[in-house]
Amino acid sequence: MNQKPGDRLLSLDILRGITIAGMIMVNNPGSWNYIYKPLGHALWHGLTPTDLVFPFFMFIMGISAYISLRKFNFGFDKATLFKIIKRTVVIFLIGLGLGWLSLSVRAYNGLSGEELTFFDRLIKSVSNFENIRIPGVMQRLALTYGITALVAILVKHKYIPYIIIITLTGYFLLLLYGNGFELSEQNIISVFDRAILGANHLYTDSGVKLDPEGLLSTIPAVCHVMIGFCCGGLILNTKDNYEKINRLFILGAILTFLGFLLSYGCPINKKIWSPTFVLATCGLASTLLALLIWIIDIKGHKKWSVFFESFGVNPLFIYVAAGVLSILLGGILIPYNDATAISIKGFVYKICLQPYLGDYFGSLIFALLFVALNWVIGNILYKKKIYIKI
Repeated sequence: MNQKPGDRLLSLDILRGITIAGMIMVNNPGSWNYIYKPLGHALWHGLTPTDLVFPFFMFIMGISAYISLRKFNFGFDKATLFKIIKRTVVIFLIGLGLGWLSLSVRAYNGLSGEELTFFDRLIKSVSNFENIRIPGVMQRLALTYGITALVAILVKHKYIPYIIIITLTGYFLLLLYGNGFELSEQNIISVFDRAILGANHLYTDSGVKLDPEGLLSTIPAVCHVMIGFCCGGLILNTKDNYEKINRLFILGAILTFLGFLLSYGCPINKKIWSPTFVLATCGLASTLLALLIWIIDIKGHKKWSVFFESFGVNPLFIYVAAGVLSILLGGILIPYNDATAISIKGFVYKICLQPYLGDYFGSLIFALLFVALNWVIGNILYKKKIYIKI
């Protein structure tokens, strides 16, 4: 839930904006074959800068949930319940819509060699539901927000840390005894998701049907948002900014230390959202937020952050808009050299950037140009003080 402009925390908006800009950048290189190592995900165990952007956003979402639900005194009533369920369903359906659009565009281009009329080709492409991926980033955001919000209005907040500890411990045991640390289809996460969703509706990683946003691994992701929710309480219930950052720094240090210490027995792994991944990334997010509060709210250094504020005030809308633009730029084909067709993205990268900037740098510049394009959209909304709620 978005806060009203007058109630917003600038540091939180900036951190949210940094993560959205980061998510857009790492999701849209000029070529997936040419990515600098820090801009790629860890292949299995491990942690890269890219692995931080999504969990950071989920941590922030937990804080935002606290701020939003606080306006209703965390009370359980039909109106609040309806808002939570409605927002959860809408976000989930938008995620499915993005997946459907991407699949439809790829299917349409893949049918170019078949003798079909335009309408037959179009209908066959858009009705390819048997292969649509059900999990996804937006879907995970929806489920984790919905569950966290329901817990927040149904359970006394003092019990939430115990829920987090018990859930993460149980999930670790599930991974330990269910081949959860192996990249194989014997992994309990793959087995569970294939049984519930079906293999055709999951992402394939290195030839294995193990979806990084699958259902089972959403359980620890809920804990991720709950930790953010608890930090939201810490922030709003602490008036002094120095005390606020002291508590966030201490919490961040404890969680980060625990995450890396326990990683010797429970590897840090984004694709299975391991408990140590939850602890380490929440700890780093808490530390970065404390640093931003010190820089922006205490020291008053705000000019540098204006760029990210345009992303931070309409985060989900800009992320969805970026997703749609990415699909269209990569899927719309234009004539090239009279005999072949090339996507708009391919033309910009392969024809305009790669020959002059090289493979890797050209790929990075494309990603940055794409971020800038989405910033233009966000900045127009920001200047017009338009705040789009999803």
